[in-house]
Amino acid sequence: MRIIDLSTPVDAGQWEPDPVEHRILSPEEGGRHMAEAMAAKFGIEFDPADLPDGELLSLDTLTLTTHTGTHVDAPSHYGSKAAYGRPRHIDELPLDWFVGAGVLLDLSEEPVGTVGVQRLEAAFESIGHRPRPGEIVLLRFGADEFAGTPKYFTDFTGLDGPATELLLDLGVRVIGTDAFSLDAPFGHMIGEYRRTRDKNVLWPAHFAGRRREYCQIERLANLAALPAATGFTVLCLPVKIAGAGAGWARAAALIES
Repeated sequence: MRIIDLSTPVDAGQWEPDPVEHRILSPEEGGRHMAEAMAAKFGIEFDPADLPDGELLSLDTLTLTTHTGTHVDAPSHYGSKAAYGRPRHIDELPLDWFVGAGVLLDLSEEPVGTVGVQRLEAAFESIGHRPRPGEIVLLRFGADEFAGTPKYFTDFTGLDGPATELLLDLGVRVIGTDAFSLDAPFGHMIGEYRRTRDKNVLWPAHFAGRRREYCQIERLANLAALPAATGFTVLCLPVKIAGAGAGWARAAALIES
């Protein structure tokens, strides 16, 4: 089986709207830290100098949002109320949602803004396949080219409301994108709202989750490496964070040899 990594990293060295803080204790510092912690919490004392090379284990501490790097949005991220009942958190969702046949739609020629129903229908026709219930649809906009830069958060393409509803009508429960968001950039949406005064242009893809229970995989990468639009399995298990509206995921495509 061939495995293609579809994930962007959590990297404190890259630009983020909410910066990542990554603190590292070296193996030597980890030895001292463990000696101090064991003495303080359990009354167990040892000299870290007795360890081989005076080292124990390294330790990483990170401060970041659950929307950093590749992650899965849970229904509770979209709002506190939903037409179908209480929106579930990321730790409450069934794992079989996040392992399934993948469908890749290449929309990389689209400009900043939104994609609608007509464009999705053309994409289905071009690959000779309409998404089926339980399949995981991956939208390639080519946005990961700018990952790690401010442009990644301002210049990308999203889905409009009817396009999102179309995928949900087809039985899709998980929609992935290589962009920062499944919706259009903040500036674009606000500009459209000021022009039209239509509230439906504000986060339509996310707010669809208040009416229909579904998940998004945001900030995917490397979708161009997929050899075909179908014929692969998507694996995107989110980290089980109790009560959270999202969870980091190591997304990958599995392709049979």
